[in-house]
Amino acid sequence: MTETRRVQLVDAFTTEPMAGNPAGVVPEAADLADDQMEAIASELGASETAFVLPSDEADHRLRYFTPEREVDLCGHATVAAFASLSDRGAIDDGDHTVETEVGVLDVEVEPDGTVWLTQSPPEVREVDVEIEAAADALGLDTPALSEVGEDLPIARASTGLPFLVVPVGYFEQLSAVDPDMAAIEKLCKLNGAEGLYAFTFDTLEGDATLHGRSFAPLAGIPEDPVTGTASGAVGAYLRYQGALDAEDPLVFEQGHFLDRPGRVLVDTREGEEGETAPRVGGRAVTTLDGDLTVPESDDDDIIEA
Repeated sequence: MTETRRVQLVDAFTTEPMAGNPAGVVPEAADLADDQMEAIASELGASETAFVLPSDEADHRLRYFTPEREVDLCGHATVAAFASLSDRGAIDDGDHTVETEVGVLDVEVEPDGTVWLTQSPPEVREVDVEIEAAADALGLDTPALSEVGEDLPIARASTGLPFLVVPVGYFEQLSAVDPDMAAIEKLCKLNGAEGLYAFTFDTLEGDATLHGRSFAPLAGIPEDPVTGTASGAVGAYLRYQGALDAEDPLVFEQGHFLDRPGRVLVDTREGEEGETAPRVGGRAVTTLDGDLTVPESDDDDIIEA
């Protein structure tokens, strides 16, 4: 008998369809095998697809697959999944927990539909990356990085997934980025990062804190439109560097160069016990909702003696 599952495409970090970052969502993924999840993620074609599963440790469990492999955490797919659950009445507004490969994380759904994901405690460290090498990887002249790099060094930052954080002087320079994916992949591998996030404080909107661009060739994503995990990591990096004078929530704008503009809210404040666990938040819009025929699992073909 042919098996089908409900699947959705949900645009995260936006209130407009066909903007922000699209994520696949499979709201009822129980009993799907790994190879079936991989096939569904490949068919949907979003940078990540979130599979909603039952959990013994939290209210829900999420697994995340790119079209090529499983990843431990995805911010925009988490926002998309919980926005979907909320829109369908499967969960109420308020506090929730989600089991991921990086641990159990807190999620809050506000009455207006904003979903907040509390990320892991930040890890920030400077790395030995030559400014010339980073500039070459981004297709920029060295001064685009060196002028701002005197105050803000290139660093590795993580709030669940590690990113190489590269400050750029001006919006015009960030817009001129012509990435060398092989060079970016090499820099990320050498520094244990999943991707590279370049940003400038030169923004399009007056209330925005920064404008960012994210490149993740190791995950098969040349440029990601709007990235929640990277935004949390960059917020932690800026707080670590003492580079923030704006009040939380910060606003990170991204995706304009891919014609998918979006906004990530970032809260870097300390928690009740003094630990900083950044939160990223945003709205989401469902753009596709239907059924998909699921292929049989390869596990079914295994013959046991």
